[in-house]
Amino acid sequence: MGKYFGTDGFRGEANKELTAEKAFAVGRYLGWYYNQRHADGRARIIIGKDTRRSSYTLEYALSAGITSSGADAYLLHVTTTPSVSYCCRTDGFDCGIMISASHNPFYDNGIKIMRANGQKIEAEIEEKIEAYIDGQAGEIPLAEREHMGNVIDYAAGRNRYIGYLMTIPTRGFNGCKVGLDCANGASWNIARAVYEALGAKVYVINNQPDGVNINLGCGSTHIEGLQKFVVDNGLDIGFAYDGDADRCLCVDEKGNVINGDHIMYICGKYFKEAGLLDGNTVVTTVMSNMGLYKALDLLNIRTEKTPVGDKYVAENMMQNGYILGGEQSGHIIFGKYASTGDGILTSLMVMMTMLEKKMPLSMLADGMTMYPQVLKNVKVDDKDGTLADPAVQAGVAEAEKMLGDSGRVLLRKSGTEPVLRVMSEALDQSDCEKAVDDIIAAMDASGHLIEVKKK
Repeated sequence: MGKYFGTDGFRGEANKELTAEKAFAVGRYLGWYYNQRHADGRARIIIGKDTRRSSYTLEYALSAGITSSGADAYLLHVTTTPSVSYCCRTDGFDCGIMISASHNPFYDNGIKIMRANGQKIEAEIEEKIEAYIDGQAGEIPLAEREHMGNVIDYAAGRNRYIGYLMTIPTRGFNGCKVGLDCANGASWNIARAVYEALGAKVYVINNQPDGVNINLGCGSTHIEGLQKFVVDNGLDIGFAYDGDADRCLCVDEKGNVINGDHIMYICGKYFKEAGLLDGNTVVTTVMSNMGLYKALDLLNIRTEKTPVGDKYVAENMMQNGYILGGEQSGHIIFGKYASTGDGILTSLMVMMTMLEKKMPLSMLADGMTMYPQVLKNVKVDDKDGTLADPAVQAGVAEAEKMLGDSGRVLLRKSGTEPVLRVMSEALDQSDCEKAVDDIIAAMDASGHLIEVKKK
């Protein structure tokens, strides 16, 4: 992890960690960096933003930085992260920027940078940007006179993305009653249009953004509202997106939550049956539930594990030619159609699977049983020092011995906080709790523990 950039871009509270000055510097560096690739010295950089109030400030700051370096800034305005990725891939942009803090509260924001292929930018370029922000990379010349860049309205790109999504399903959704929770975020003016064009009867909630209500008690991180909405209105299915709509969770017709692991199981099984699962492999992160691995094993589907972060899943898929991967949180990548997680696309693929199999979502998910899981965030004095402490390692070994082959423990470092995430899975909830608490007790006894934080 860098000083500013984590696994999902530069993120922090707007006007505190993430200021207009830093956004201007990011734009300055990107404009200059990508100009070097053009004989005429004019790069093309596309920018999208979610509905946070601070997104406008950061959009203007980034645009000013880009154009002052002599590159052109193309504005998609309020749109989803996947639409920026799509435009990068299809419209020949040098890079793309999405202004969003995803599922975080409205007062946070972030800058996600994408390569020309729509995937997240290389860590080496992030390091160069950080050095420039901190004044360690020398001066960058300002463009002058006719060499200054332009700011160009590019709302048409968002419309083409909507049209692209409409072409993916192989059949219409006529007669299907579909609920959409747009999290008062970037999907609010896109998801309904797609589903209505495909013939579904659409019921939408949380689609009235006001700049401060994004993710507020709604969307994929607060799915209980959609669960009630689906049951109360007798809907066939419900989909909940996050603030920038790069993730999706589902609710079946009974009101049960269908998470990212379920989605990979459901779609992986269908793809294999249809002869579409290239490499016979599903790519997951280390945080996926043991229940997913056991269910895929029974189907003779291989799995590969990456570190946490959909960027690592995407890299593995591209390197090996796999077409399905993702995270339990709902970042699902369908490699045939996109190079990054796309919440609306994910919901379309689940709909297609349900209609092709002629089965309700609850039945499609029946073949996978989630293991009980406990995750606690532990604030420590030193993440690396805590993990290297022999007493803590002994505590982990004891927990693993207690669980045996029927469970596991996982410790990982937060990319943005002085926090270790301590996770356990087992057949029994109480065993999970004991394993996690015993490891935390070992941290406490060794003097590393500061606080056990709530999720």
